[in-house]
Amino acid sequence: MQTHALVAIVTLAALIVYFALGLNVARARSKTGIHAPQMTGDPMLERAIRVQANTLEWLPIFLPSLWLFALYWNDVWAAGLGVVWILGRIVYAMGYMADPKKREIGFLIQALAAGVLLFGALGRAVYIYLTIG
Repeated sequence: MQTHALVAIVTLAALIVYFALGLNVARARSKTGIHAPQMTGDPMLERAIRVQANTLEWLPIFLPSLWLFALYWNDVWAAGLGVVWILGRIVYAMGYMADPKKREIGFLIQALAAGVLLFGALGRAVYIYLTIG
């Protein structure tokens, strides 16, 4: 029996990364003197907001796919792919904050990991449904 503790740890780690990105927005606001609700006015703030928002946009794809992959395939493989996704988000954030043109590698890493989780879970669920009912 799988405990799914590894997937739980990866889930929490992904949320910690998202929390850190929120703190990065707060730091950018403090450095630039641009307070909420204003969203523009300095490229550093705009990049920080975009990094956080893009991560939020991917979480609904990543998290259910992570858990369903763990349920239908394997906890360890799901957790490993989840770590790859997290690393991809970190590479994306660092690249984007340095220069938006440097975000592609991180984006590709996380998108591939999410795609494997999503389509792996879907494929296995369909297979099980068709063979077992």
